[in-house]
Amino acid sequence: MNRIITISFLVFPVLIWGQNVRIAGTITDNLGEPVPFAHVLLVKTHKESHSNIAQNTSDTEGAYFLENVPQGVYTLVVTMVGFQRKEQKIEIKATDKALNIAIKLLPADEKLQEVVITGTMKEVSRSQSAVPIDIITPKLFLKNPTPNLFESIGMVNGVQPTISCNVCNTGDIHINGMEGGYTMVMIDGMPIVSALSTVYGLMGIPNSIVERIEIIKGPSSTLYGSEAVGGLINVITKQVSKAPRLSLDINSTSYADAGLDAAASFKIGNASTLLSTNVYHFQKRWDINQDNFTDITLQKRVSVFNKWQFLRKKDKKKQNSLALRYVYEDRFGGEMQWQRKHRGGSDVYGESITTHRFELIGQYDLPTKAPLKWQYSYNYHDQNSAYGNRPFLATQHIGFNQLTWQQPLSRRSPLDSKIHNLLVGAALRYTFYDDNSALTRSSDSLNAQNQPSKTWLPGLFVQNDMILNQKHTLLAGIRYDFNSNHGNIFSPRLNWKWTLNASNTLRLGFGNGYRVVNLFSEDERAFNGARRIIIGSDLKPEQSYNANLNYTTTLTHRHGYIALDASLFYTYFTNKIIADYFKNDQEIWFDNLKGYAVARGASLNADVNFDNPFKANIGITALNVFQIETNDFNQNIKTRPVQTPSVSAVFSMSYAFKNKWSLDLTGNIYSPMLLPVQENDFRPDHSPWFCLMNIQGTKTWKNGLQIYGGIKNLLNFIPQHPIMRPFDPFDRQIGVNNPNGYTFDPSYNYAPIQGIRTFVGVRYILPK
Repeated sequence: MNRIITISFLVFPVLIWGQNVRIAGTITDNLGEPVPFAHVLLVKTHKESHSNIAQNTSDTEGAYFLENVPQGVYTLVVTMVGFQRKEQKIEIKATDKALNIAIKLLPADEKLQEVVITGTMKEVSRSQSAVPIDIITPKLFLKNPTPNLFESIGMVNGVQPTISCNVCNTGDIHINGMEGGYTMVMIDGMPIVSALSTVYGLMGIPNSIVERIEIIKGPSSTLYGSEAVGGLINVITKQVSKAPRLSLDINSTSYADAGLDAAASFKIGNASTLLSTNVYHFQKRWDINQDNFTDITLQKRVSVFNKWQFLRKKDKKKQNSLALRYVYEDRFGGEMQWQRKHRGGSDVYGESITTHRFELIGQYDLPTKAPLKWQYSYNYHDQNSAYGNRPFLATQHIGFNQLTWQQPLSRRSPLDSKIHNLLVGAALRYTFYDDNSALTRSSDSLNAQNQPSKTWLPGLFVQNDMILNQKHTLLAGIRYDFNSNHGNIFSPRLNWKWTLNASNTLRLGFGNGYRVVNLFSEDERAFNGARRIIIGSDLKPEQSYNANLNYTTTLTHRHGYIALDASLFYTYFTNKIIADYFKNDQEIWFDNLKGYAVARGASLNADVNFDNPFKANIGITALNVFQIETNDFNQNIKTRPVQTPSVSAVFSMSYAFKNKWSLDLTGNIYSPMLLPVQENDFRPDHSPWFCLMNIQGTKTWKNGLQIYGGIKNLLNFIPQHPIMRPFDPFDRQIGVNNPNGYTFDPSYNYAPIQGIRTFVGVRYILPK
């Protein structure tokens, strides 16, 4: 009996203190998404060596476990391609039966930690996206303050804001050489800036509402439908929960313009709101080149933005948001003596455009078990304009609804390692457009009546983002749209991502884009004259076919890294709609191009980031863009688009001093570009090489106050002869001392007509 008791006392402590423990948990990324196939290693370190106790790999849901781990102190090591190595010390005590340890992995470098939505309609880290996406944050804007997004976007490699008229300063945004009409601009994923509003609406988006901007260079019609032919710019507005309690930015330049950005966020019950106001005022007339025309349009603009977010008590992951924005703008450009009484008259030439714009954007996560999301938007755009003595009045309404279902699918079998993230959506878009031109009149010449354009565009799309294994991701999707004017349209896409290792990633994409055209935004001149507009045939939607090869690598060092991003792209474009002014002098014919267009090229971006005060970002893009048209004699004629440089570069360099001072040098470099010239024009048909450079100094205090100032257009570059025959804007003296038959033309533009100028500003941010 005593022997049994003795043995029991010896064995029982071993059973109590020597039992093995099971360690389990989940591995997620910085967004909370599971990380499959991560390698988990448990290491026990001795004085001079270490031994591996257990190892395993996380499953497709990011779950892992380690069995039969004895008591002791260990290091849990988790590694995964594309993520930073994670080490965590753990101690297993005698009383432990099981441990649950959650692991969060960060992307391999700071740049890849950025979150993107545009490629998949779901928040994913940039490193995980199969679609290459460029990201701009307000930090870049602050290096060279501008009054609107249109000017700020020019700091992105391969993106070129272009002014097409030196009088009214109409503009568009070119991506990789494709004209601005092929760039879709969205706000929070909604088609807010489109059709009529592309001409002036881009300049009404203030920087103060922007959290980040996501840019896709290439077609994105599979997810976003019409207009995403050459590229996509998605403006992500600030999250109310993260916005500062108060922000204020006031600035001015030596040209006597002034800008104000003010925003405040606060909470009311379960709702949070952000109220932002942007005011821009510029009324001083400048005529540096002495041609009696304003160099820069006078502008008065007010934009009010209010965004609400509503959290649910039962399910805080589901939330609703509603945003409203109103924009008023009054702009003028023309002869220096023009007054308001001359508007629309023939005595003094002026172009006066008044815009009223209202936008509504909403999102609602349905209270269902299925992950259903309803997104909706509406925008109203009213333009009252006079181009000399030619009035143009236009109104546009766009309503949009979209329902999406997005869900990761479970494995088909225990042996299936693939993860399928399925996205299914249905969208409905309605566009109402009316103006005072021949475009919206009936073809009956005896009984012509106004006939506004009304277009219905329902669509269905499906996309599967498949993680094949830890190195390969495949994204495939297709969209079907039915346009009430053009019929059936299909848009497929295919993207493949190969993660070679933690520092190198290769992406290959193919896509098809289409666009249904608003003729005013294509050629504004056609609607300002007395000619009849003739539609040569049933216009077909313009389409593009794109291939893009993208390679990213990170050259790491213990003191920092250099991130390189290189791309090759090729876009083949069909059904381009062109305006023919030369059939006769009474009509303008619109028809599809009998031929094709090509935009191809390469880009390289370098982000230099070390633990020293100097930071730099440099990008260069090389383009070869041309158009092949077959004439009536079956001959192929090759032409190149205007205002498209074959080489462009951007740079941003910063140096931070120890005393909270910083210095920023930013700029753009452009190679010669083809310009719109007249027959026997005395002006060069190509621009020179030129550089627009800016420098800024900033002083920051701990209380959130900043004072900044600097010089814009440091090299004082100004284009020559931007307007042909400015002394005869109504073409009344064409036959007088004019042997070449020149006519008034303000389209010879390749750079802002603004010389060197200083600027100064004050910025204050009160955080949450």
